[in-house]
Amino acid sequence: MTQGLALALLLLLMGLAIAGPSGLLAWGENARLLEQRQARIAKLTEERDALKNRVALAHPAHADPDLVGEELRRNFNVVHPDELVLMIDPQGE
Repeated sequence: MTQGLALALLLLLMGLAIAGPSGLLAWGENARLLEQRQARIAKLTEERDALKNRVALAHPAHADPDLVGEELRRNFNVVHPDELVLMIDPQGE
């Protein structure tokens, strides 16, 4: 009786070690999720750095005239009659 119970407990522990939430079968899924999340972090870091650059260029003490003109035209739809407007997708699509 005791040996049977010990064997059942051992089989249960082996099953959890293989198919449990942190077992061998979950290892590949966790590695795939880690890669996806690292790629997402890299993309978000790149976007954050681009936004930091735009904020630095728009600082009131030393604003970049080209950026200010671009923002004014975009936000207020102000265009001179002799200007040609080219719409460019900022995400490159």
